[in-house]
Amino acid sequence: MQWNEATATKRLESLKMADLPVMPINPRTVSVSPDWFQKYKELCRTFVRSLSDSVQELALMNLSREEFMGLLTGREIPDNLSIRFRVPLIWGGELSINNLFMCYTFPLSQNLDRFIIEQSGNDTVWLPNPKRKIYLPIHSTLAGNGGNAVADRLSQMSANISAKGRQ
Repeated sequence: MQWNEATATKRLESLKMADLPVMPINPRTVSVSPDWFQKYKELCRTFVRSLSDSVQELALMNLSREEFMGLLTGREIPDNLSIRFRVPLIWGGELSINNLFMCYTFPLSQNLDRFIIEQSGNDTVWLPNPKRKIYLPIHSTLAGNGGNAVADRLSQMSANISAKGRQ
């Protein structure tokens, strides 16, 4: 069944990602350079080092100080985080930071795979296109009655990083 934007949005709602924007593409198979994976690994290192402008989103991910610093320095991507293509290379996507985003592997990345596979064979495929470099569903970013979780987490991380620098 060919999807339209409303169908795609409704399916994302059922996957608990109603706030995730989508974009339509007409998938066309293109050849991918044999050295794509090596280039992709280097691009991922560059991408994670560029996350310094996404500290608020990172603060909501409850990473340990070691995971946070390892991620920002490009040393290591913490468990349960995935870097995804907005448009897959095989469908004409580019090896560029603008074509990447990060999200939790479980359940988000797995659900996004399911979302795309369900559209297999369609002339138009709706792909996830988050506004930022890191996608967190809105329900996971809201502060509860206890205060501003983002500000609290950023203050805690800042204090930890400062203390580490004085040692």
